[in-house]
Amino acid sequence: MTNHDNTNHEFSMENLSPEVEKRINSLIKGAIDMHCHSGPSVMPRRIDHIQALEEASEAGLRAILFKDHYYSATPITELLKDRYQHLGVKMFSGVPLNDCCGGLNPYAVDHGLKLGARLIWMPTFSAANHIRHNYRGHLLATKFPMMPASMLTVVDEKGKIKDEVKVILDQIAEFDAVLSAGHLHISEIFPLFEEAVSRGVKRRVVQHPTYTIDATLADITELAHKGSYMEHSLCMFIDESRFKKWTPAQLKEVILAGTVDKTILGSDLGQIKNPTPVTGFKAVIRDCIAQGFTDEDIRKLVGGNAANLLGMDNV
Repeated sequence: MTNHDNTNHEFSMENLSPEVEKRINSLIKGAIDMHCHSGPSVMPRRIDHIQALEEASEAGLRAILFKDHYYSATPITELLKDRYQHLGVKMFSGVPLNDCCGGLNPYAVDHGLKLGARLIWMPTFSAANHIRHNYRGHLLATKFPMMPASMLTVVDEKGKIKDEVKVILDQIAEFDAVLSAGHLHISEIFPLFEEAVSRGVKRRVVQHPTYTIDATLADITELAHKGSYMEHSLCMFIDESRFKKWTPAQLKEVILAGTVDKTILGSDLGQIKNPTPVTGFKAVIRDCIAQGFTDEDIRKLVGGNAANLLGMDNV
């Protein structure tokens, strides 16, 4: 990935026509960010959870899902639901199965789901695949003092899904929660999702499938055809982000590979020296308009599909 400078590249509507500006302001209403990296976190953050909520409320977002790689934000989410209900933004979180939560730990999953977690992430920063991909210090590499991760994988030495993972899949199915593939490799995701389907897990998502995951366009098409959602990190496609890796035209390519109906755009923002999640959404809506997507398509990409995945009509 190309290294970008440390300047904040804020989204601006100054060079947009009044018509496009109006469309962006309309299309962001009802959006859902399933990948909000607000703080507190051991990683440097630009905004905290409350600031993210306030910004989302002002823009008209429908919901936010708070994500941290090192702890479950579910207890915080449950507290914020009571204190900030007046903002009109639904709040979700989940359990990341990294070392800080005990790795592939059914006890952490049990507690999280019973407390209100809506999503379970397979290992991200503790995934063996993540660590192998980032040995040179790329975008997702940890750049602060933490204990070395334990190279987690969901398969055993024969390529079979581990017993503790099967227990976790049963727990997810029982609560009709969302299974995220985390930062597993695509070769792990296919058997994981096959096992998940066999155990009744109905809600599945692959996050940034072309980054670290190593999914091809054909993989994306196959996974979407089998009922899984593809969530692309919009911060990797917009000019304003220091994480930009691909062009808007390439975003269109991956969307079409997974279909508009099975694609979700999440911000993956909240870091310092990056746009805020809401400004990131405005930028990607601008780019989707420029790529010729209809308003109906864009509403699915930034909100409607995420609502279906989360089962928001049922929670």
